[in-house]
Amino acid sequence: MSMLTVSGVHTFYGRIEALRGVDVTVEEGEIVTLIGANGAGKSTLLMTICGNPRAAAGRIAFDGREITSLPTHNIVRRGIAQSPEGRRIFPFMTVLENLQMGASVVDPAHFQEDVDRVFTLYPILKERRHQRGGTLSGGEQQMLAIGRALMSRPRLLLLDEPSLGLAPLLVKQIFSVIADINKTQKMTVFLVEQNAYHALRLAHRGYVMANGQIVLSGTGQELLANPEIRAAYLEGGHG
Repeated sequence: MSMLTVSGVHTFYGRIEALRGVDVTVEEGEIVTLIGANGAGKSTLLMTICGNPRAAAGRIAFDGREITSLPTHNIVRRGIAQSPEGRRIFPFMTVLENLQMGASVVDPAHFQEDVDRVFTLYPILKERRHQRGGTLSGGEQQMLAIGRALMSRPRLLLLDEPSLGLAPLLVKQIFSVIADINKTQKMTVFLVEQNAYHALRLAHRGYVMANGQIVLSGTGQELLANPEIRAAYLEGGHG
């Protein structure tokens, strides 16, 4: 049984069909990546998994239990957390207060242990713990967004464009931490990413989305070697 199963999911924004019968699975312990052009529907899929927007048709199951119609806070309590595109941290709250917000759905007895884990992953956040989120650099804000998601003790971490707008050195650091979380904490990760090269190198498996549909899937290495993928996403400045 897959940890996450998305079956025939359709999602609309008004009358616009953003997802058109999407099928995706994520197995426990995997890093699975979803690549595709801007506007392909990648972020919509992650948000639909979290219940906002709601799937108009199809089924989403987590650990074999349907979550399609659950409210978002119940989905988070089941063990799914999202680090959204654009980070969306709370700019007027301190780093520590942002992490407290992430921990609001779990037993507070674990708070210090979980904060320490985040600070071990991202030592710069420990230095900045009393600083307002809005005054952090872009890279630090991304670290905080991932840290906040980890504070809810998820079993499945959804990451939406974690490398967006970051300098190459920071991109490597972000992907290194994702690999470390997966390996040392056995965290299952579903990653939406425009940086196809880094994402496919990191991922056990990948999917390619175009116009709200999955058009290709395979192992990370298979997709990296695919001539169509290379032409569309890895050459001409996309790599």
